[in-house]
Amino acid sequence: MKMYWVYILASASGVLYIGVTNDLAQRVAQHKAKLTPGFTAKYNCDRLVWYETFSNVNEAIAAEKRIKGWRRSKKVALIVTKNPTWSDLSIVIGEVASIDSEIPQVAKAPIGMTGRDVSAMQGAH
Repeated sequence: MKMYWVYILASASGVLYIGVTNDLAQRVAQHKAKLTPGFTAKYNCDRLVWYETFSNVNEAIAAEKRIKGWRRSKKVALIVTKNPTWSDLSIVIGEVASIDSEIPQVAKAPIGMTGRDVSAMQGAH
């Protein structure tokens, strides 16, 4: 069965990129190596912070377009829901791990957000 992924990359400065692919590990490696000139190379978007798997390409493309249309705050909330520390998930995709599997706890809060902001989004006091 063919699989498709919608994914979000982040840069160290907080720029977000949303994409769709049929080979997440390879595509993230291409972004990290800056093999293709474009948005991710220009803005150094090389940290995989969120992804979702689809079995239907049309559903994946529709999800990508929907997320691209969201305000930044909604995109950040989506990331924080599955990856509150904004860890680089490319560490686990080589093992074809699920976003719901245990995520390495690398303390990397999103740019422009403090630990307090992240905690508030998680409902912590």
